[in-house]
Order: sequence, then C-alpha cells, then structure tokens
Amino acid sequence: MSIVSRVFPALFFKFALVLTLFTSAACAQSDGALGGSGANHLVIESQDGEQRFKVELAQTPEERAIGLMYREQMAEDAGMLFDFGESQLITMWMKNTLIPLDMAFIDEHGVIKHITTDTTPRSLDPISSEEPVIAVLEVNGGVFERLGIKEGDKVRHPWFKK
Repeated sequence: MSIVSRVFPALFFKFALVLTLFTSAACAQSDGALGGSGANHLVIESQDGEQRFKVELAQTPEERAIGLMYREQMAEDAGMLFDFGESQLITMWMKNTLIPLDMAFIDEHGVIKHITTDTTPRSLDPISSEEPVIAVLEVNGGVFERLGIKEGDKVRHPWFKK
C-alpha cells in the first residue's frame, strides 16, 4: 500500500470533519436571525397590544462594541438587545452603523425609560439613556412609532425581573 493510499483517507476525513463543523457553525449563525449569541424572543406590551421581536443578544463587551455595525438591512421584526449587567447611565453611538435605528433604554424591571428614534447612520453623536438602565433594544428606525411603542411600555424577556 502506498503512502498516498494510507494518508489520503485520513486527510480527507479531517477535511470533511472541519468542513462539517464550519458549515454547522455558519448555519447556526445565520439561523440566529442576526448572529452573535443567538436569537431570542422579546415582547413589548404597548397600548396597541403585544409587539413581538426576534432579537440577537449582545452580552459580551465584544458583541456590544460591534452591535449592528455594517448591517445593510434588518428584518422588520428583528433587533438587538444589549445587556449591560447592572443599572447604569448608558451612551450609544452609530459609528459604522449603516441603517437608522430606534433605541429603547430599559430598566431592570423591563420598563422602557427612554426612547430615541430614527438615529442618524454613521453618526458619532452620543445617544444617552438619560437615566440608569440595564439594557438597550435596537430595532429598525421608525418601528416604535409605527407600532405605538412608547416610554413606560413593558418589555418581557428573561433578562428582566418580573
């Protein structure tokens, strides 16, 4: 038996394994609506009823730093939920963000304390929570107005205390 016939099957198997793992990871990433820590569901209780979103979770400093940068589009029912771990004054910006966003600043009980709408893509202007909050929800610009979502509305997601 030649060296090629002994080595080739082993190399082919390793290549196939790596390709399978890579493909599985890529599918899992795309299946998560936006990538990152995976998709999750979130509900906002507004005066117009329950509004449901599929959100990507930004939990690590790296995920929060990248946010929705470089995205050219996003589904109407999609968004990103940023977890800051503890209640604090939060400032966001739109550097390298290509689409306008609405931002809801949310306290530990899931109450929307402040909303900023239709942010300016690529802007370096600070966007403040105006008071301590624990999380920020970003969705497409104009969605909050269209769905009647306002400050004081309640967000249901496992991150928030009941």
